[in-house]
Amino acid sequence: MSDNHLPRDLTLYVLARFVLVGVIAGGLLLVNVPLLVALLIGLVVGLPLGLLLFRPLNARVTAGLARRNEKRARARAELRSQLRGDRVDGAA
Repeated sequence: MSDNHLPRDLTLYVLARFVLVGVIAGGLLLVNVPLLVALLIGLVVGLPLGLLLFRPLNARVTAGLARRNEKRARARAELRSQLRGDRVDGAA
């Protein structure tokens, strides 16, 4: 899987978490729980529940972020090496 999927996966994951909180809060509103209390309960219950329900999507996002961080670390190390003069490209 390429890094091009990271923005899509991250957006899907965030939206799925918001929808889960909304569903929990909406269910509580149907049984006449006040809005603020329903939202707070939705957040508290939705966070761990989202980790369980959206585990495959979470794994894809985590893997994509790890790949991106590896590329950035390599690029940063290469730039530092070039700035120190350790490597000269194109020299014979």
